[in-house]
Amino acid sequence: MKEAVRIWSALLAAILLLLAAGPASAAVQITFYSKELGASFPHAFVILEGTLDRTGERIAEDYGFTAKTVSPAILLGRVKGEVVSDHKPDYVRASDKHFTLTLTDDDYDRVMATIARWRTAKQPSYSLDKANCIHFVGEIATTLGMDSAPRKGLMRRPRSFLEALTADNRSWLVAHNAVIHRTQKAAAAPGA
Repeated sequence: MKEAVRIWSALLAAILLLLAAGPASAAVQITFYSKELGASFPHAFVILEGTLDRTGERIAEDYGFTAKTVSPAILLGRVKGEVVSDHKPDYVRASDKHFTLTLTDDDYDRVMATIARWRTAKQPSYSLDKANCIHFVGEIATTLGMDSAPRKGLMRRPRSFLEALTADNRSWLVAHNAVIHRTQKAAAAPGA
């Protein structure tokens, strides 16, 4: 009898140890980036990294939206647009990281559906004033529940747009446990 109790106790301890050492909660994180102008496009993009809870699939993706051919034609009206990936590490390092959110699998699905809509949009789909990289990341933010309505004077200024988006949604971001990497710089004092 003592032997059976000892075996059952050891088995119960092993089961409890296995439960406690089970896999950590998986999650995908999305980080919003900007690159203030320059010759490389897009100037606003997102990176998704982590693991989906439902499948354990590892996610390491990045998405931005840009004109298929960057030329003076973008100043004259709509041109062919495309969702691009494969932002090189140097490109990312030279960009501004604004905030990171942890996504549920449902959030991830909604983000991917938004990206798919942009990817399959009727061409020409890129418009400097109505459908550029800033509008793209803004729609992803809206998909997640943020207020990302176009900001007058900022829709050609990716860093300023994402700083305003962060400031305008600060309480939402805090409530969703976001990591805020960059905050809007204080305005210089008059005469400074």
